[in-house]
Amino acid sequence: MSTTSPAAVVVLAAGEGTRMKSKTPKVLHEISGRSLVGHVVAAARELGPQHLVVVVGHASEQVTAHLAADETPVRTAFQAERKGTGNAVRMGLDELGGAVEGTVIVVCGDTPLLSGATLSALAATHTADANAVTVLTAEVPDSTGYGRIVRDAATGAVTEIVEHKDATDAQRAIREINSGVFAFDGRLLDEALGKVRTDNSQGEEYLTDVLSILREDGHRVGASVAGDHREILGINNRLQLAEARRLLNERLLERAMLAGVTVVDPASTLIDATVTYERDVVVHPGTQLLGTTHLAEDCEVGPNSRIKDTAVGAGARLDTTTADGAEIGAGATAGPYAYLRPGTRLGVKAKAGTYVEMKNATIGEGSKVPHLSYVGDATIGDHTNIGAASVFVNYDGVAKHHTTIGSHCRTGSDNMFVAPVTVGDGVYTAAGSVITKDVPAGSLAVARGQQRNIEGWVARKRPGSPAAQAAQAAGQESDGES
Repeated sequence: MSTTSPAAVVVLAAGEGTRMKSKTPKVLHEISGRSLVGHVVAAARELGPQHLVVVVGHASEQVTAHLAADETPVRTAFQAERKGTGNAVRMGLDELGGAVEGTVIVVCGDTPLLSGATLSALAATHTADANAVTVLTAEVPDSTGYGRIVRDAATGAVTEIVEHKDATDAQRAIREINSGVFAFDGRLLDEALGKVRTDNSQGEEYLTDVLSILREDGHRVGASVAGDHREILGINNRLQLAEARRLLNERLLERAMLAGVTVVDPASTLIDATVTYERDVVVHPGTQLLGTTHLAEDCEVGPNSRIKDTAVGAGARLDTTTADGAEIGAGATAGPYAYLRPGTRLGVKAKAGTYVEMKNATIGEGSKVPHLSYVGDATIGDHTNIGAASVFVNYDGVAKHHTTIGSHCRTGSDNMFVAPVTVGDGVYTAAGSVITKDVPAGSLAVARGQQRNIEGWVARKRPGSPAAQAAQAAGQESDGES
């Protein structure tokens, strides 16, 4: 924990977000692999706070459950009535036992672009300047709808923050805005909240009034200006959600490229904040990298691939592949048009080829399923080749069953493996076989009916048809040969 780490971070996430026009609470809408509030919590954690609390209100049970599902569950406070931001902060402090000694950072739960670095700069400025409160501000091209920062003309000190609906025409012309993010002295914050009034157009307790209260009491009020105004953008509707997704995706791709990843076409590539990678990875156009995906050194993904919660090994190659919850070994290949479902594990230099679907299947080192096949609930040993158009028949209508195929096997095309069944090492199977019984190691399995040719059947059963005419012509040609 650094010397500027705050005593507490309070995240305000109690609002309904009606302009989203959604049954989903605003703060739970997702971009780049996290909910809006999830991005804010992740940024707050970069500060190493002693306490972190999220104030919930609308759909509190849903938001609380979401936060509890985090790897490190998040503490929540409940705001029963939406009486303003000041009241929400009071609920957060009450959850922590009242006044907090040290710095308290307050952030909004709908600002997914806010970075840990900007919050750290705010905390550092607050400590260095010995402020009672420090507000994070930004200069924006259009300040409509935001609280305006009003400064002392002589000293430049922050005198108050005026909400848009309460601002005069002159104040509405101000371009420096309140981000809704503050650093407070914990004890002074608690005292000032008790003095906040509700004599405004909304009848609410504005957290911004704390600045005026502290200033009138003779305390220092400062500001920290964000380097990029886009970081403080709040999300209120789907248009703003899409814009934030675009900006965050650009930031994440830039970080990946600076770390040694080649992104051939950033404009057509999506990446989640939770994706990790090593150097010399190549990502081709039209690719989505989602969830907890990890790309190892020298692997190549795409084009037109969707990779989610998947570990891709060093030097692996995925072409037009969908993978979800899979493990892909070093040097393995998949696609084009492969579908690797949860539980799929491709071994080192293994192959899932064109139009191959796998689910809950382990494919051994160097083994190949090259074409037009479904492999489900199966274990395949090393250096085995599965013939084209093979199906692992794993479901009997009630339960799933497992198929095991050994190492160094060569199975014929158009095979059906009816689970549960075990095929031993070194086995060959004939094309068109339906394997329903275990096959001993080193055997040839043939499971198909004997071929029978009934001559003249077409002429008798389909007289005058194109097929009969073709057969007759072929017979005449054969009779005419010397």
